[in-house]
Amino acid sequence: MKKILLSALFAILVLSAFAQEKEYQIACIAFYNVENLFDTIVDPDTNRILQEDFTPKGPKNWTSEKYFRKLDNIARVISDIGTELVPTGPAILGVSEVENKLVLEDLVKRPAIASRNYQIVHFQSQDERGVDVAFLYQPSRFKLISANHYPILLDEHDRTRDLVVMCGLLDGEKMYFMVDHWPSRGGGQKKSQPKRDSVASHDRSIIDSILAIEPDAKIIFMGDLNDDPIDESVTTFLNANGKLKKLKEGQLYNPMAEKYKKGIGTLGYNGTWNLFDQIILTQSFLGDDKSTYKFHKALVYNKKYLIQESGYYKGYPFRSFSGNDFIGGYSDHFPSYIYIIKENK
Repeated sequence: MKKILLSALFAILVLSAFAQEKEYQIACIAFYNVENLFDTIVDPDTNRILQEDFTPKGPKNWTSEKYFRKLDNIARVISDIGTELVPTGPAILGVSEVENKLVLEDLVKRPAIASRNYQIVHFQSQDERGVDVAFLYQPSRFKLISANHYPILLDEHDRTRDLVVMCGLLDGEKMYFMVDHWPSRGGGQKKSQPKRDSVASHDRSIIDSILAIEPDAKIIFMGDLNDDPIDESVTTFLNANGKLKKLKEGQLYNPMAEKYKKGIGTLGYNGTWNLFDQIILTQSFLGDDKSTYKFHKALVYNKKYLIQESGYYKGYPFRSFSGNDFIGGYSDHFPSYIYIIKENK
């Protein structure tokens, strides 16, 4: 009788321990500045400064062979991001510095990522330089509900990239995704700072308009901000804080701030690292209740093959271009990415 009771007790303990083992679903969300992804064709319907440079007769001697090599390079990187935890890589990928929808259609067909069936959200912006932002998403995981874009006019002569926003169901859970590419530091950081502050305020107003209707909305904002996590455009005008314990009501959480503090960057310039490529979240992604998606961790994808081995840019991202010369690399930026996680029911 004693043996039977002990056996029954052991079985109960084993079943209890097994029941406490939780299985999780993980999603990878990424952003990548792909460095001037242009086709070789001049579109007469658009007046974009750089497009004539990217032709066989232009200063970059931009041929179909180089174009498809560039596509394969970018596709290789996309195929690798996040696969240590998610074999199929990013469910959502924001991109910047793309000329048009055509280059994205060519990109998603490259062999390295074709099986993922990435779909495209893109709007042609009025950016004078001729580059846009866009989203790629896997329809097996994300069901698009709506997409929109918000043109940004700094003044009557200065147009920049649009903010692109999409809403949908990620593994059945409603989320908003926003991607932007803020104005560059051309002319110097201090002189150009008001432009980024202005765009940050614009983007924050769109976030606030969503939160006014859905206070607990899950929003992921990403992009090349041309500022670091500690700059005022991010901390004040976007109102994003990287310190979990010091988050105030209404602030966004910026997990890239901790990376930057540790000296990790996504691009290098004049001997220093910057972390311009950021992914920022509303506080609905925080907390221990993982019955819905919650933030897990943030990373920069900086594997060895993405690093320049020699020359002027040694140690920095292995870029595609050095001036007008195509040097066969990937991009002058590393991608950034996050994992979000929830319990399987």
